[in-house]
Amino acid sequence: MDIDLKIRPIRLVAFDVDGVLTDGRLYYSETGDAMKAFDVRDGMGMSLLQDAGIELAIITSRRASSVRLRAEDLGISRVYQGIDDKRTAFDALLAETAIAPEETAFMGDDLVDLPVFRRCGFAVTLPDAPALLKRHADYVTRAAGGRGAVREFCEMLLHSHGRLAAQTRRFREDAQQPVAPR
Repeated sequence: MDIDLKIRPIRLVAFDVDGVLTDGRLYYSETGDAMKAFDVRDGMGMSLLQDAGIELAIITSRRASSVRLRAEDLGISRVYQGIDDKRTAFDALLAETAIAPEETAFMGDDLVDLPVFRRCGFAVTLPDAPALLKRHADYVTRAAGGRGAVREFCEMLLHSHGRLAAQTRRFREDAQQPVAPR
């Protein structure tokens, strides 16, 4: 399979949360609130995708206010939480955006994500995912969930679209400017 040919048409990327945007661990406060840690570099990768015109969405089985807040921080308006059947939510996302399945990617890490893997155009998982999910993935990241896996895929997608250099140019050009001492 030529990954570059399969990834090139991608116009929309949907992400699972626990184990993908986070390391999969849940922390509970004294009041019983679940807390999650998100990687800021993953967030930058997602922002670079949006700046390149790629739509983003979140589809997750759990429901957490931290997910809503993180999505708001990143400007992601399509957020599906508390979803038992991710395939149905994914199909609703396709209908809402009028984007074909082969123009979508999904990044997930567990068996509940398998129905979406079979439907999307490009499936991405993580090194610690179950073997069955890995067999259905088009790409397995080197980095772990919540630890750069999302950024790795975002940069791979931008590179495939020939947009990585353009999306990072503004940072490189700013870095070449002398910085006045403070």
